[in-house]
Amino acid sequence: MSKRLLVLTGGGDCPGLNAVIRAIVKRAAQEKDWEIIGSIESFNGILREPTEIVVLDEHKVAGIHVQGGTIIGTVNKGGPFAWPVKNQDGSWSTVDRSDEMIRKLSYMGIDAVINIGGDGSQRISQKLFKKGLNIIGVPKTIDNDLAATDFTFGFQTAVQIATEAVDKLVTTAASHNRVFILEVMGRDAGWIAAHSAIAGGADVCLIPEIPYKLDKVIEKVNSRYHNGRGFCNIVVAEGAKPHGGTFTGEDMHEIGNEHIKLGGIGEKLRHDLINAGIEADVRTVVLGHLQRGGIPMAYDRVLATEFGVKAFEMVLENKFGHMVAYHHPHIVAVSFEEALIHPKIVSSKGDIVRTAKGVGIEFGD
Repeated sequence: MSKRLLVLTGGGDCPGLNAVIRAIVKRAAQEKDWEIIGSIESFNGILREPTEIVVLDEHKVAGIHVQGGTIIGTVNKGGPFAWPVKNQDGSWSTVDRSDEMIRKLSYMGIDAVINIGGDGSQRISQKLFKKGLNIIGVPKTIDNDLAATDFTFGFQTAVQIATEAVDKLVTTAASHNRVFILEVMGRDAGWIAAHSAIAGGADVCLIPEIPYKLDKVIEKVNSRYHNGRGFCNIVVAEGAKPHGGTFTGEDMHEIGNEHIKLGGIGEKLRHDLINAGIEADVRTVVLGHLQRGGIPMAYDRVLATEFGVKAFEMVLENKFGHMVAYHHPHIVAVSFEEALIHPKIVSSKGDIVRTAKGVGIEFGD
């Protein structure tokens, strides 16, 4: 009698998701007695009526490791613990459907679940495991902010995209004697900003972990100009904030989505620089979702494949309640508690900041 494994992808999309799915399916095919099912748009595919699922076999996943995004879709709102419902008065609220979903999975003959997602998705995994669901997590986030793993797949591709943007802005900034501000992703962690600033040779890097002082930024910008000529490139993470201030963003106003939509810090910094009397022409570029899209680089394809194979082997070992992790040079299993105890943020005294400052990058501290 064959066994059934449910696979789903949740949270923001990320280069390498399809490589994980493919690896799970191909590894499972070697066991002969496993059927792999994909839930469309995370757990929402199970919670919807009619159910939205798809059988994932070797034919279905052939060649998908080179594709960006995820063939089974993803979503960062709704889910088993906060399902949106419309009230009789037209307002919206959320309900907990986790017990109902677990019963449905049992009725469907699902023996185990692999949840591919970031911090929020794995917190859902942890809660479902405590309710008795056989579930394993695979870490996914371009922000690289999960402390239990050295790297998450998708991060290196996002850094490469951001670095290429810095490279291009250097030439246009130099041609026009301008200051360019590149806003990159990084909600609470400045890994993308710090890595791309070093790789691209930026002059200023502003990250969430180090609140910046505007006068320090101005001092660095001015040092890049002589007799009105010169250029300066600034990389700023979307979650960066001024000293004594707060992040720039807005409430999503979406039922079932608790996230604050960050963004706008680049334009805020531009106005602050202009209001402070910077004479140079200051322009802002928001890289946004370009960092999430496109073909995953080789590093992320390999890491994602390692994660997928390991996740299925953890299913065979009944190692539920754990998440796959990369502890160089090994792919290991860590408990959800260990994985989620604290985020991985950039240390102001760590090697990456020390290296950046060593080549003259200003953090505004």
